[in-house]
Amino acid sequence: MAPPLEIGGSGARIAPMNANVPDALLLIAPGCPHCQAALNNLSEMVKKGEIGRLEVVNIAVHPEAAQQAGVRSVPWTRLGPFELAGEYTLGELRDWAKKSAGGAGADYIRELLEQQQLDEAVTYLEKHPETASALLDLMREEEQSLGVKFGVGAIFDALAGSDTLRSLVPELEKLARSPRADLRADAAHYLGLAGDPGAIPILETLTEDENPDVREIAAESLEALRS
Repeated sequence: MAPPLEIGGSGARIAPMNANVPDALLLIAPGCPHCQAALNNLSEMVKKGEIGRLEVVNIAVHPEAAQQAGVRSVPWTRLGPFELAGEYTLGELRDWAKKSAGGAGADYIRELLEQQQLDEAVTYLEKHPETASALLDLMREEEQSLGVKFGVGAIFDALAGSDTLRSLVPELEKLARSPRADLRADAAHYLGLAGDPGAIPILETLTEDENPDVREIAAESLEALRS
């Protein structure tokens, strides 16, 4: 039997790993054409120290795991805070592992919207409301696909009246002063959806905006809040 690894002493030494290395959960099923590749890729990442721990569950044996995660197809991977459905290359998985350390909320929401996973994006924001400002980062992007642009709007609609959306009112106020009319118009609409009376002074200012679309949207949001 090989001697146990020890930190210090005369045995083999284990160098401390980065505390930001994520753990992973992989759901697989018999007959899945891409599950073996996913397992191989994640196992390689464990060996390289890019993942701290890998848990693999066969949902044919444990269907409750798929039910709890709301999974409809496999392979399905949870890598840190990110849930990735479908086939991902080793390079892509490594990128998401690095992003799991923080600050990649906009990248993840964009990924979900590009894959037309709107419900998953809304669920992610509900679970991680601290990342909601990522929506504003996506709004500021001048070059984005129509899927992402409409998806961001759909997320705001789904979050209407929620604490998550109300927490964005100060940031939306900043967007309401943007030199871009499209951002001012979006801010006016989303301030109305927030349902926060504190947004009324901001909307009153926007009703005098130089852009007619901004004025019209602000007036509609203002009426909705006052009623």
